[in-house]
Amino acid sequence: MMTPMRYVLLIVGVIIGLHYIFSLTNENYGRATSISNLKKHVVGSTQPNVPPYKIPIPDDYYVAKNVSSPQGRKANAAIVMLARNGDLNGVISSMKQMEDRFNKKFQYPYVFLNEQPFEDNFKKRVTELTDANVQFGLIPNEHWVQPPEIDEARATEARNKMVQENVIYGGSVPYRNMCRFNSGFFFRHELLKPFQYYWRVEPDVKFFCDLDYDPFLIMQDQNKMYGFTVSLYEYEATIPTLWNAVKEFIHGNAELVSPDNAMAFLSDDGGETYNRCHFWSNFEIGNLDLWRGEAYTKFFDFLDEKGGFYYERWGDAPVHSIGAALFARKDQIHFFNDIGYRHEPFQHCPQGEAHKRGKCWCDSSQNFDYEWYSCLNRYDKLFG
Repeated sequence: MMTPMRYVLLIVGVIIGLHYIFSLTNENYGRATSISNLKKHVVGSTQPNVPPYKIPIPDDYYVAKNVSSPQGRKANAAIVMLARNGDLNGVISSMKQMEDRFNKKFQYPYVFLNEQPFEDNFKKRVTELTDANVQFGLIPNEHWVQPPEIDEARATEARNKMVQENVIYGGSVPYRNMCRFNSGFFFRHELLKPFQYYWRVEPDVKFFCDLDYDPFLIMQDQNKMYGFTVSLYEYEATIPTLWNAVKEFIHGNAELVSPDNAMAFLSDDGGETYNRCHFWSNFEIGNLDLWRGEAYTKFFDFLDEKGGFYYERWGDAPVHSIGAALFARKDQIHFFNDIGYRHEPFQHCPQGEAHKRGKCWCDSSQNFDYEWYSCLNRYDKLFG
């Protein structure tokens, strides 16, 4: 009997598959920049290894009973939520789970960001949920609204076409503003400047398991740059020219690409084409230095000038994923296997001992990791 999860995956897959077939036969991608001669720069190491998440977290990282931190130390980190006043109930649901599963033990501060001022009731209800410090920030207008150099007639035509083709969020300007902000501006906000690490949390998500160690310290001590829980394929119709832009950037900036990169996660032919795999960025634990560095800064500015956030519907998930895969080493990208997480309609539910140790309340049979639409197997193959 088909489970609800598999039924959802089947429906989503059929829709996206049709979009993909249509795009292959009907869309004109223009002149692609060949990078065959750059493969030595971008393919990365093929040395076999063990995926980092299969190496157990050392026991001394775990919190002892009634002790706030096993080492008496914390990373320079914050939990970041982009939310509107109308998201309050979803924010409270996510935040309460974050506190109960993790943060009441570690007391990391929260940073809330909004393109409109937060209302007093929002601030009151949120701050009542935690003993940690909470800050509320207003997003600068120039970091959120559609840039004036975008040709609105062309952007409107693109949105209308996506609406006709039933592309999710295809007609939404605010969604595009959000994707552009998350891709290139959230880490520049004044409230985040003091921090080195962040954990992105969204409204209406679920955290299934107790987390009795500090993932920020794992990021810090093991020199990780990017952490994820779910990976999958992007809608082809939202990014028809993104990979051409990526190849053009690599062609002119090969020296910025990490020698031991994760290109093999993104491409099955050494970078000629994009397989559409990306890390689902509604969950991220990351090192802000990755986004603030020269390589990613130049990369985002290059993409922003192309206008694809508005002429198409480039998402922050593929943009972040491509950036992490190219500019970090593959071993600096970490799958947090023991963090149970759900953002509709997909979830990662830890398996085996990780499920037991985390006292997870998700059904371990309802797990997206190796479903046909997941890209986790490609991440595993990075390490042999």
